[in-house]
Amino acid sequence: SNGHASMLLYSLLYLTGYNISINDLKNFRQIGSITPGHPETGETPGVETTTGPLGQGLANAVGMAIAEKMMAGHFNQPDIEIIDHKTFCFVGDGCLMEGISHEAASLAGTLGLNKLIVIYDENGISIDGKVEGWFTENISARFEAYGWSVISDVDGHESADIIKALDCATKNGDKPTLIRCKTQIGFGSLNFAGSEKAHGSPLGDEEIALVRKNLFWESPPFVIPDKILENWNHHEAGRDAESFWNGLKQKYKEKYPDLNLELDRRISKKLPQEVIGRIQRLLRKVMDEKPNLASRKVSHITIETITKCMPELIGGSADLGNSNLTFFSDMKLLSKSNSDANYINYGVREFGMAAIMNGIAVHGGFFPFGGTFLVFMDYARNAVRLAGLMKTRVIFIFTHDSIRLGEDGPTHQPIEHLTTLRGTPGLEIWRPADAVETIISWQEALKFEGPSCLVLSRQNLSSLNRNNEQVDLIQRGGYILFDMGEYPDLILISSGSEVSEVLRAAKILISCNNLNVRVVSMPSTSRFDNQSASYKESVLPKNCRLRVAVEAGHTAGWWKYVGLDGDVIGIDSFGASAPGSYLMKHFGLTPEAITERVQALMQRNSDPNER
Repeated sequence: SNGHASMLLYSLLYLTGYNISINDLKNFRQIGSITPGHPETGETPGVETTTGPLGQGLANAVGMAIAEKMMAGHFNQPDIEIIDHKTFCFVGDGCLMEGISHEAASLAGTLGLNKLIVIYDENGISIDGKVEGWFTENISARFEAYGWSVISDVDGHESADIIKALDCATKNGDKPTLIRCKTQIGFGSLNFAGSEKAHGSPLGDEEIALVRKNLFWESPPFVIPDKILENWNHHEAGRDAESFWNGLKQKYKEKYPDLNLELDRRISKKLPQEVIGRIQRLLRKVMDEKPNLASRKVSHITIETITKCMPELIGGSADLGNSNLTFFSDMKLLSKSNSDANYINYGVREFGMAAIMNGIAVHGGFFPFGGTFLVFMDYARNAVRLAGLMKTRVIFIFTHDSIRLGEDGPTHQPIEHLTTLRGTPGLEIWRPADAVETIISWQEALKFEGPSCLVLSRQNLSSLNRNNEQVDLIQRGGYILFDMGEYPDLILISSGSEVSEVLRAAKILISCNNLNVRVVSMPSTSRFDNQSASYKESVLPKNCRLRVAVEAGHTAGWWKYVGLDGDVIGIDSFGASAPGSYLMKHFGLTPEAITERVQALMQRNSDPNER
């Protein structure tokens, strides 16, 4: 979890026999190396999650332990425990100072994650010096209050003490365990030991020579004595352990062939064959019935549909399940006593939820989704960012997506949040305009090999008219929803609930100005941006420079679509406390207000002095 200790991790991976070389260690933090400054999954063999922002690795570990518990509940049989492993996590003082450590550890104790073992490197130092000036709580009492077992007073420099503590922790019955290992930073250094100076600054040649002498280390730099390499190498032990499990797996396959096939499918991250078919049947039903529903409600209907055939889909919410509509009828809650579960009540822990979801995803066997209000994405922000960096298969459901939620006011009304999400590499953001787009957003999120954000409305949305070709084009992220010909005079672009307002404005503009108007619905700017140049040109032709984008949020992200001759109608201030319909008028997002802005833009563009 304390990712700045990455060289410890890389050194151990090298010594135990992973595919890391001495040259890789020499290239620490260099461009193109597999030993980056903080551990990154997918870059280094043996690195299981990306850590660096302190405390998130601990939350990832809680997610991994949850995944192990639920996988065991789904697959273990009385005579064969095919899923049975422990999760070890290494943390430092900084990890336990971060608020996310409270969120994650509290939930771990509540759920009785007895196979989670956390080793606390307690050296009492952070970058600013000795932590006794700002970190003095009773750690043992704190974790015991969470419902953990605590093993204290372990000498972190004495291997026998550490082995004894680990042995005790692995036999613990019904609680996660914290092992407090007291250490000295810069151990062996005469001038830097116990000081923040040993945290990140090079010791220098003279001090290194003193350390080598003090620790009786005589081998040249980057040369490990054969005896040490032999004792540390775990190739043979690893092969034996894997061989044993493969034998157990063969017995499982022979006795429980259906469960074995399902386990293999889940490990390989393949969607069930039935799930896309179910989504398509739901889509056809919605296209026929044309319901006017909130996109959060359509999301709920979709969840109900796919959870019946997708057991790896693990739901959850940060205490807002009834508002996010992440609950479903076949929901089985995870608890200390129930591991055969498919839903997690995260409590009011947005950051913890997002980081735990990442841990569940990197563990494998599950596809987690979790919900909160869009405005509370700020709490979860850094874990959402790491999801993009790691390309974890998770779905973040963000509801109450605009000022239309009304009277709760600016503290609960998201403004800049869509811009922030859309600017995050690796994420796919979907803000659907009606029921059809919502169902396809879910479909594409399930198919995407990375994290997706579904940004959904509280209020009902009007059903929009489309032909089958247009429905097929939704998956491209942006498409022509309404058109009057091949060469538009004006292009209106929008997403989510504002699309219906833009359509109404288009009809006013056509009747008043005899314009050839095109309306583009763009539920996913991230998906649209990845389309071919020819497709993007077909939707937004360069020769039409009169363009206006409309969205009830910050305007920053839309200028790349409208250009210098265009305009963006949005909200660059905080919201206000009032009914949602009034706020739409107040911020100029009604069809009439949109029409006036377009006409003003046309006037400016036609006036040479204005141009």
